Amino acid sequence: MIPTFPNRCLPPTLTNIEAASRSFATIDRSVAWLVDTLALSAGDTVLDLGCGPRLYASRLARRGLKVTGVDYSRRSITYATQTAREQNLDITYRYQNYLELNDEAAYHTALLIYGDYCPLSPADRAKLLRNVRRALKSGGYFVLDVSTREHRLRQRRHNHWSVEEGSFWNADIHLVLEQHFDYPAELIHLDQYVVVDAGHNLRVFRNWFQDFTAGRITAELEQGGFLVQSLWADLTGTEYYETTEWIGVIAQKVG
Repeated sequence: MIPTFPNRCLPPTLTNIEAASRSFATIDRSVAWLVDTLALSAGDTVLDLGCGPRLYASRLARRGLKVTGVDYSRRSITYATQTAREQNLDITYRYQNYLELNDEAAYHTALLIYGDYCPLSPADRAKLLRNVRRALKSGGYFVLDVSTREHRLRQRRHNHWSVEEGSFWNADIHLVLEQHFDYPAELIHLDQYVVVDAGHNLRVFRNWFQDFTAGRITAELEQGGFLVQSLWADLTGTEYYETTEWIGVIAQKVG
């Protein structure tokens, strides 16, 4: 049976842990490579989708780019806005679900980095592509990275349980039952967390991931109105190879 991505939900504070982003050194290399590869120059407009606490946006702004960051975490947007003000960076931040994005022909480049495309359902991915395509100027670039089956295999996460106190799941003592379900034929993986607090209240958090092959992400983007210009093993310029854990994609708006 093919999964249908039901009940995708993560606690909002999960965005605060370090695992939610790549290392600063990698981000620095990625920004430098993207600016060079896309020939971005001062004044060019960049849309940073799922911008989080300004990790990419601030670096791009320091290079003279006009950046708009969009994220559905109010805490991240508040922090990013305050930091931009303190550092005198001209960045526009918006608290918004990028599935509801309605910008039109406003950006040279749109970014969706660190696998944010993968947890979306097929319908939401199609909607996102329509939104991004509408937001880009003619010939604009959409840059994203997606995980592969190799990434899932190397993680090798196991089912287990633990008693926690003061974790991002709950401030008080609680039980966490962690389960992982794999659907290799569909390249889909599910992480499920059942959290039980001291009052015996139970909450279930599910996070679905769609992994990709080079052919699958290329076909999906082409169907969404983009032409894939190049594929990479990451977004720092590492050459693509078949067993890479990630696929970095540079695609261009058609029409």
